[in-house]
Amino acid sequence: MPLDQPPAQSWVTSNRPVPRLLVRPLREFLQTETAGGIVLLAATIVALGWANSPWHGAYEGLWSTELSIRLGPFELAEDLRHWVNDGLMTVFFFVVGLEIKREMVAGDLRDFRSAALPIIGAVGGMIVPALLYWTLNSRGTGSAGWGIPMATDIAFALGVLALFGPRVPSAVKVFVLTLAIVDDIGAILVIAIFYSGGIQIPWLILASSLLVAVVALRFIGVWWLPSYVVLGIGVWLATYESGIHATIAGVALGLLTPTRAQAGSSLGKASPGNEEDPDPSTVQSISARARASISVVERLEHALHPWASYLIVPTFALANAGIALGSDVMTAAIGSSITLGVVVGLVVGKLSGIFGSAWLAHRLGFATLPEGVRWHHIGAAAAVAGIGFTVSIFIASLAFSDERLVDEAKIGVLAGSVLATLLAAGILRLSGRSQIPSTPAPSPDHQGEQERGDG
Repeated sequence: MPLDQPPAQSWVTSNRPVPRLLVRPLREFLQTETAGGIVLLAATIVALGWANSPWHGAYEGLWSTELSIRLGPFELAEDLRHWVNDGLMTVFFFVVGLEIKREMVAGDLRDFRSAALPIIGAVGGMIVPALLYWTLNSRGTGSAGWGIPMATDIAFALGVLALFGPRVPSAVKVFVLTLAIVDDIGAILVIAIFYSGGIQIPWLILASSLLVAVVALRFIGVWWLPSYVVLGIGVWLATYESGIHATIAGVALGLLTPTRAQAGSSLGKASPGNEEDPDPSTVQSISARARASISVVERLEHALHPWASYLIVPTFALANAGIALGSDVMTAAIGSSITLGVVVGLVVGKLSGIFGSAWLAHRLGFATLPEGVRWHHIGAAAAVAGIGFTVSIFIASLAFSDERLVDEAKIGVLAGSVLATLLAAGILRLSGRSQIPSTPAPSPDHQGEQERGDG
């Protein structure tokens, strides 16, 4: 085909009714930052509706179905819910590890001073909720749940902020994203240290050895994907058997993923030049060089993020958010210090911890407000960080073995997340519409007066 002839139009880009009215709008929706939160919300509603419907027995029956893998004398058997929590969620935490690695090497976490405000805010937003929960549950059966209100659900949080459009400057979304990444680091450490079982040293040594093998393959320049998949499965299995929660394997593998491209960004040497009909080997060479010009972190994150957002996390919600909200369960939750501790931690703890520590860091000169951001924006961001959904429910399932206590914690997570959303919306509405100023930045003295006025 001559090079000056336009390529044939694909079915997706055609003007036929299905692509025009369904496929392209759906694709555009999935590319928006609210999409992940909406899909997650839909899965949660389905789970709650299913668990409280006449077919609730089928819900429990499905997630209690045992699935086993046997290889000779070795057998791994878990119910379907645990395969989701321990298996599929490992991929989610692998993506989290990739995001953390990218931010630490080339993103907002690379320079502490520029990221000081969300980092310090995130630390306060983890400590204060845990302390508030502990104050209400220090002597009861719920004392192990102190880590539940520490987490922030980034999909829901950014989705809520996106709904307010110009009321929320883009710098606030960056603040929340950075805060959530630091929050994820804290949650990972809490899970690894406090919510893992008894450590089996031989399995831990094996997991560490396999991670060393991953690094060795990188060092000698082996990039064959199946070899890393096999090693990754081995790391997951050894971590699972070691007593450390299996999802930590995903984080470790994500942090070991290289952030530099395998080859330069120039594709000229592989170009077919003026050939009108390049042969398959040339096209394959161009494709391989194009892939090698992008870092492995970016390639994997781009490939796996949609699966994590639109399949894995919604499946987790479908498996874990189905709480039978009968009168007995609701009565127990209303009088439960666990439920109260989670709600207070997510709503009061997150807002006061993030806002208070960020304000203090700013006053002490450790951090500065981003351009166009005022203190009511930080307050709204701190409130929306109280949406703890995914990781909070995940930690609840690790903290308690009694299903009654798990349900009380989950009800607290659901109620706290809803209240945090309403609180953030109220702060933004009461503060009025605020745009990023298009005029030149004010002098430091004048800017200080503005910030004191907003505070």
